[in-house]
Amino acid sequence: MTQEQWGALQDDLARTLGENNYKTWIKPLKFNGCEGEVAVLQAPTNFFGSYVSQNFGDAILARISTVEPGVRRVQFRVDTASRPANQPTSHSQPRPAKAPSPVSDIVPDGPLDENFTFNTFVVGKPNELAHAAARRVAEGGAVTFNPLFLHGGVGLGKTHLMHAIAWELRARNPELNVLYLSAEQFMYRFVQALRDRRMMDFKSLFRSVDVLMVDDVQFIAGKDSTQEEFFHTFNALVDQNKQIIISADRAPNDIKSLENRIVSRLQSGLVVDVHPTDYELRLGILQSKFEKNRKHYPDVEVDEGVFAFLAHRISTNVRVLEGALNRLFAFASLVGKTVDISMAQECLTDVIRASERKISIDEIQRKVAEHYHIRLSDLIGPKRVRNFARPRQIAMYLCKQLTARSFPEIGRRFGGRDHTTVLHGVKRVEDLMLSDAQIAEDVELLRCALEE
Repeated sequence: MTQEQWGALQDDLARTLGENNYKTWIKPLKFNGCEGEVAVLQAPTNFFGSYVSQNFGDAILARISTVEPGVRRVQFRVDTASRPANQPTSHSQPRPAKAPSPVSDIVPDGPLDENFTFNTFVVGKPNELAHAAARRVAEGGAVTFNPLFLHGGVGLGKTHLMHAIAWELRARNPELNVLYLSAEQFMYRFVQALRDRRMMDFKSLFRSVDVLMVDDVQFIAGKDSTQEEFFHTFNALVDQNKQIIISADRAPNDIKSLENRIVSRLQSGLVVDVHPTDYELRLGILQSKFEKNRKHYPDVEVDEGVFAFLAHRISTNVRVLEGALNRLFAFASLVGKTVDISMAQECLTDVIRASERKISIDEIQRKVAEHYHIRLSDLIGPKRVRNFARPRQIAMYLCKQLTARSFPEIGRRFGGRDHTTVLHGVKRVEDLMLSDAQIAEDVELLRCALEE
């Protein structure tokens, strides 16, 4: 079988196994020829070859045998004397114990996203600590905090930072052995090792790395055997002063069914909350994304105010925000129109509706009371002095504007007041906003704070 034929077989496998599996597991393989009934493929590491053999070996053999009918088996070998083709050369000698494990043995759920680097990560107040901590770990050198634990909601940048760390480690130290995977993948490999009675291989892989990166660790909560092995792996690496980086959707002590000893271990390092984005950060992300997309949509023009509109109205997470901008660009390019606020409202109706945060009457009352430095009990109480009455009317106005509650419902939440009182209060604030600049400014500040 020629190299051209092997290339054609790889293309066929890509169509059958999917792009992610192809890029991660098939593309790195090299065809080294046939030895009798054995087709020899070169793999980057022993584990890599073992994994491909178990999961894709039959598919590979089936295709090779269509070209070489005499082939009955596929063998995976590791050439410890050579470096994978996608690695830069180095004048330093590889460490003998690490020869099978160059940094290309970063094995995520899919390939590392080339867009997820520190250069493309927009830093703002909500994520500046997480960014600084990730940068420090990515610099390598002495382990300063172990583990680094990043937590936060969906689409706030945890995975971006994890990928950025891996890319930076790759650039700074090509000899470093980094393993990056999800907690689900950790569990899958653990179960597979138990089934195939290959626990020593499993332990050898996970306890010989220089940096272990595990995404979405909350997945192992409640899975006792997996937690047990994760705990021992964690301890073994910490004892060797190896860096561990973990991400989750919440803080360690908030993950239900996670063993106390694991929670304690995870809290022993630096725990960083990746906070929800604020308006300024969302605006910066949109501007950065716009500049990046100019090369794909050079003819698309965007009116002033569109980014501000999107940053205000889509506050759920960054992925939704970026997806909305991509949709706008595509739509504007197809119809040949300038992106304005009217187009954004029409094109993104479903996104905006789904992204609108549900604001409660309680939240409005607390925010107004804080703004005017009065007690909540006075805001909703019976006192009618001006210091309480005006903030109360503003709170009623905001309740009507920002919630779907009726006048009677709002009145009941303000000390059982009649709906006509609420109606009067709302009308009074509307009139004052036209004549009193301070009232108008207060209302707008409160609205922005509540919609943040």
